[in-house]
Amino acid sequence: MSNLNKTILITGGAGFIGSNFIPYYLEQNPEQHIINLDALTYAGNLENLSEVEANPHYTFIKGDIRNRELLEKIFQENHITGVIHFAAESHVDNSISNPGVFIETNVNGTFNLLDVAFKTWMKAPFEYKEEFKNCRFHHISTDEVYGSLGETGYFTEETPYAPNSPYSASKAASDMVVRSYHHTYGMNTVITNCSNNYGPKQHKEKLIPTIIRKAVSGDDIPIYGNGKNVRDWLFVLDHVKAISLVYAEGKAGEVYNIGGDTEMQNIELAHRICKLLDELKPKDSGSYSEQITFVKDRAGHDLRYAIDAGKMKSQLNWKATAEFEEAMKITIHSIT
Repeated sequence: MSNLNKTILITGGAGFIGSNFIPYYLEQNPEQHIINLDALTYAGNLENLSEVEANPHYTFIKGDIRNRELLEKIFQENHITGVIHFAAESHVDNSISNPGVFIETNVNGTFNLLDVAFKTWMKAPFEYKEEFKNCRFHHISTDEVYGSLGETGYFTEETPYAPNSPYSASKAASDMVVRSYHHTYGMNTVITNCSNNYGPKQHKEKLIPTIIRKAVSGDDIPIYGNGKNVRDWLFVLDHVKAISLVYAEGKAGEVYNIGGDTEMQNIELAHRICKLLDELKPKDSGSYSEQITFVKDRAGHDLRYAIDAGKMKSQLNWKATAEFEEAMKITIHSIT
């Protein structure tokens, strides 16, 4: 797909993954222009983008994807020729206490964005306007839409959806809306579902930043339940490389699962981080592991997520290359 001299709309680019993606993408594609639309909720931080704010190929617009008029104005005034849609409410605990905003942003906001793109780019179903012929809508989603795995098996692109939290239900719904615009209108869409990300610029509320912050400040390190919930960890820089690849080379209408091949129980994760902290920032006495404490489990806490990224490997020649300990040291240095 030719992308020369194009203007891409990135939504949620001041968040964790978006703010890692934008500098990488601009470096790889210096002839393209990025417009970053972000509402700057508590999870968005423009300091995450300080390295690109002076770049003439980068423009920031503060705004909300729930505001359809604003989206129409951005598309009309900037000749948007691609969308990479990161913007989402994404914290499961928040979705349990306040599910409404997850439906508004993740479902209604995604619909607004898709529909404005469709009406801008296409004359009729399956018929792109000439100047928008190669336009693509890339929707960033999560492995949580597939629900929970038992002790064995992996999520593939064919795994039936079975979301268990208001967050994952809202992402599953948005995935389905994107899918429908491909099948009903012939829109060039791709969806990527990723496993748990970690790395620089992640919001402090997430598990790995919480473990690191609590450890170095001498507080209890809270682990839900018995700590045996399993997650597959993906270094954010591996993820942004995969997104860039799918956006450029993925097949229209397809779904691609992006995993880190680094599966571990939450309690093992906490112990491995504490061991690294013992080396990098040793305490006066004892190990940071002594601060680990178990807290009441999260409601509806999925037991295990694990992704089979075989399609990414075989069709797009991508695989996660970050070595966990080294990537975690980079993460620790960015937080402490």
